[in-house]
Amino acid sequence: MSPAATQPLLKTTTSSSDFKSSAPERRPSISYAVFNVSTTIIGAGIMSIPATLKVLGLFPACFLIVGLAVLADVSAEFLMRYTRSGEMTTYAGVMRASFGKLGSASVQICVLISNLGTLIIYLIIIGDVLSGNVHDGSLHLGVLQEWFGFHWWNSRAFALLIVLIFVLLPLTLFKRVESLGFSSGISILLAVVFVGIASGMAIWAVVEGKAESPRLLPEIDSHASFFDLFTAFPVLVLAFTFHFNVHPIGFELGSPSDMTKAVRISLVLCAAIYFAIGFFGYLLFGESTMADILVNFDRTSDTAFGALLNDMVRLSYALHLMLVFPLLNFALRANIDELLFSGRPLLAKDNTRFVSLTLALLAFSYVAAIAIPNIWAFFQFIGSTSAVCLAFIFPGAIVLRDVQGISTTRDRIMAAVMVIVAVATSTIAISANLYSLLGNRS
Repeated sequence: MSPAATQPLLKTTTSSSDFKSSAPERRPSISYAVFNVSTTIIGAGIMSIPATLKVLGLFPACFLIVGLAVLADVSAEFLMRYTRSGEMTTYAGVMRASFGKLGSASVQICVLISNLGTLIIYLIIIGDVLSGNVHDGSLHLGVLQEWFGFHWWNSRAFALLIVLIFVLLPLTLFKRVESLGFSSGISILLAVVFVGIASGMAIWAVVEGKAESPRLLPEIDSHASFFDLFTAFPVLVLAFTFHFNVHPIGFELGSPSDMTKAVRISLVLCAAIYFAIGFFGYLLFGESTMADILVNFDRTSDTAFGALLNDMVRLSYALHLMLVFPLLNFALRANIDELLFSGRPLLAKDNTRFVSLTLALLAFSYVAAIAIPNIWAFFQFIGSTSAVCLAFIFPGAIVLRDVQGISTTRDRIMAAVMVIVAVATSTIAISANLYSLLGNRS
């Protein structure tokens, strides 16, 4: 079984030397790589950042965003350096060289958990935007309900089914990821529109004196409040997890130094976007900021123009997620096929298997999105487990294992710090989530 985490459907490269000899002479530009890395990073993470600022306060949240961006840059550099020093071209291949089949399988499983969980999160958010939800006993209307009232055809289940059949299914049936390039570009533009409108609304609220002052530091008034601080860590980790796409983008770019520049530019850009939406979103809604800030935008506006802006913010981000969805589904489908049908012909050449896997993934994501309406729990679980492994624990472990003998003292120190911080904070976050869950049930 090939260990590739995100291999192409039509061709698989088996070694770094094979890849270099078969790669085209004309390489994509750094801007191309920046676009792809940024697309991988910016997904559903934006909408949870304001709630993170509410929990942590402005200064600690800013520090954590910058710190995680730096660690993500270091871990990505580790992955590319150790890949190019050996004969591997994939994330799972590097882990196989360091830890054998168990290491390769660990990466595969984590990619499956992260991508499938994220796809479910995307559908939950899209359902919230179109058909609303109930939060703490309060009904939050969706855009369709605001425009047309309550009908069977704009219920959550039916609206998501229409999106699945007429938008997501056609996009997920592409057999080459290059075919999604145009839709991916539109998705980034829509994310920028989302941030721009939300920021403009917050600035206007400040001018009118309606904005709430953001809390600079967290409020710690109980044992539970202290542990709640750690629940924000996995949310931000998931927002900076792009490592399963480091290898396909990096080898396509060719030069390791160019990939390093692309990753750093992307991380600076995404950190700025995260901080902007976090600050302005929290400034706009204050302590009423919810885990999904899109739900906040269903509040009644004083003017028709304000109501239109609210709807534009929500719709722009929902459309953004619809266009990002096929990119994660592409990698997810390839991984599942590798795990279940390793000895079969290439997936793209078997239409029955290709369509069956695609339909099965869409159906499972749809049912899960209908059955589980709380996205905050998804973010905390994925960020505390698979995402933190992919982003920090696995890259750090590769450096500490050092089967190629290229680690420096600085590398080992950075890797040890990365692993210790990731394991400690994730353990506390999981414990806090379980404590909160058991406490609510009692």
